[in-house]
Amino acid sequence: MAEVKLRNVSKIFGKNNLVIEDMNLDIHDGEFFTIVGPSGCGKSTILNMIAGLEEISKGEILFGGQVVNDIPPAKRNVAMVFQSYALYPHMSVYENIAFPLRMKKIDIQQIEDRVHKISQTLELENFLDKKPRELSGGQRQRVALGRALVRQPKLFLLDEPLSNLDAKLRMYMRAELKKLHRQFGITTIYVTHDQAEAMALSDRLALLFQGKVQQCDKPEVLYNRPYNKIVAEYIGSPSMNLFPAEIYFESNEIEVIFGSAERLKLSPDVKIVPKGSSILFGIRPEDIQISRDNKDWCFQGKLLTTEPLGNNTYLDIQWNNHLLKAEVSADFESGTDRTIRFSFNLNRCHLFDMRSGRNIRE
Repeated sequence: MAEVKLRNVSKIFGKNNLVIEDMNLDIHDGEFFTIVGPSGCGKSTILNMIAGLEEISKGEILFGGQVVNDIPPAKRNVAMVFQSYALYPHMSVYENIAFPLRMKKIDIQQIEDRVHKISQTLELENFLDKKPRELSGGQRQRVALGRALVRQPKLFLLDEPLSNLDAKLRMYMRAELKKLHRQFGITTIYVTHDQAEAMALSDRLALLFQGKVQQCDKPEVLYNRPYNKIVAEYIGSPSMNLFPAEIYFESNEIEVIFGSAERLKLSPDVKIVPKGSSILFGIRPEDIQISRDNKDWCFQGKLLTTEPLGNNTYLDIQWNNHLLKAEVSADFESGTDRTIRFSFNLNRCHLFDMRSGRNIRE
């Protein structure tokens, strides 16, 4: 196992293509750590630098307190699994798993013992004589995992390993990865663009956007207390509703005023006081409460569409010039193009500074 630290790490491709900018991360010994973000934000570049496949332009990478900048990939004791599996098509499952051990010239009997042990763990013992083309996508992924784990690495790197699988198989493999991590306890750094995957797997995760870490913490912290607008929009499915408003302060209350002069009063628990400036008001779909009566404090909008999903239903509501998405129970009585009344969970409203995007009500 290994603790991994990135200290002021930057990566520049060419003369001025800055991909990673002054990054600092602490990845704890034995934890499952995920780097999540949109395509092109630099996730795979970070993984490649940790593995030694890409040189860093600035800063230091440390394993267990030792700087590894100049240590070649083969000597870092790191195992990596790619999106494409990268299996040798002419080799059997057994030969694919055994390959890294043979490259290290490990004793034949020890190779056989370790391959059979890992194949039992991954339920591959009945497929050892087969070629990759004879396997399903999930079986190929397990072979790729086996080839990495059989090396007994200190650090396990996974680059979008489930992207080529269908939705049902991805859910199954998520559970398998969590089980393997509990069993082996190897420090694991996982890269994905799928925020639901990141939330489900991680002890902690870092949201990367345009080469910078926007927030790094436990999944529930990013969901419940997003540091800024970028985190709020990216984490959660459907994403948080965001729309402009103005904020005022009156005695012991904050008053949020929306475009139509509708108002909402909140407790004054803000860290940065914009003093009457424009803000972005944020509310998640599950925190919009649909009224079953005509209480005066409810807002009013027009129900445009419903999306039944079996265990719940999403509503699209036209409110003034805004489109809100709300989550309701599966037994909601549908009927579009009708007036619907709703309110917000006052403890779950988010306020973002319009200029910086910073959450001022963390």
